[in-house]
Amino acid sequence: MVDPVRPAYLPDPALDRDAMEALQRDIADAARFADDLPFDPGSVGIDPDPRDPDPSGDPPLVAGVDQAFLDDRVVSAVVVRRGDEVIERTYALTDLSIPYIPGLLAFREGGPIVDALATLESEPDLYVLDGSGRIHYQQAGIAVHVGVLFDAPAVGVAKSLLCGTPEASVDGRPAGWRTPIVADGSVDAPAGTAIGYAYQSRQYDSSPVINPLYVSPGHRVSSETTVDLVAALCDGYKLPEPTRLADAYADEAKAEVADDRDG
Repeated sequence: MVDPVRPAYLPDPALDRDAMEALQRDIADAARFADDLPFDPGSVGIDPDPRDPDPSGDPPLVAGVDQAFLDDRVVSAVVVRRGDEVIERTYALTDLSIPYIPGLLAFREGGPIVDALATLESEPDLYVLDGSGRIHYQQAGIAVHVGVLFDAPAVGVAKSLLCGTPEASVDGRPAGWRTPIVADGSVDAPAGTAIGYAYQSRQYDSSPVINPLYVSPGHRVSSETTVDLVAALCDGYKLPEPTRLADAYADEAKAEVADDRDG
C-alpha cells in the first residue's frame, strides 16, 4: 500500500474553484522542480544510457498511471515496471464527483488515483502520469499534485498543451526533437521560465503527422531530466511504455467491470 505523505494536499472535490486554485498554489510552492531522484536517470528504460554502460544499481520501479471512464465512474489503472518487466498491475473503481474543468483535473481524478495507489504492493521510484505537471496555470497539474502528495518523483505527459508557449514551432518535427515550453501570461510563474518541453517522441516521414508530447516535471525532477526520462521510456512508441501499458490495462479493467455489471 502506498499512502499519501502529505494528506493535507489530498484533492477535495467539494472545494469551490477559488479554494482549489489556492491549494494548487500551495502545492506548487511545495514542489521541487529540480532533480532529487533515488536512482540513476541513465538506468531508466529498456536499455541503459549508452553514455553510462554500467549504471549503478537495478533499474527503478516506474509506475504508469492512466484512467478509463465508465458512466459516472472511473477506472484508475497502475502498471509498475522494472526495466522491461511488469512487476505489478492494479486498479481501483471510483465514483466521480465533479465534471472535467480545465486546470482542475486533479480534483476530479486525483482521488481515484490515490485509491488505485493504495492497492499497490510495490513502492514506485517514479510516477509517470497521463496529464500535465508544471505546464499548468498554477504550476500544479495532476503530476505535481500526486508527486507532492506522495513526496515522490513524478512527471506529467500530456497530449495537448494546456498553457505556456513553445520556444520554437512544433509542427512536423522529427523524432527526438524537443523545445522548451516557457511561462507566459497564462502561467503563475515569471515570464520565460522553462516549465516543461514539447517532445517529438515519434514521427512518420509521411502523413499522418504525429504531434509532440508535452512533458513537464511533477516533483523532484527538473524539466531537462523529465524529457530525458520520457525519451528513455517511449521505446519506439509515441507514449512512454508505462503509461501506454496503463492505458491498455485501464481499458481491460473497464471491460471487466462492464461485463460484471451487465452479467
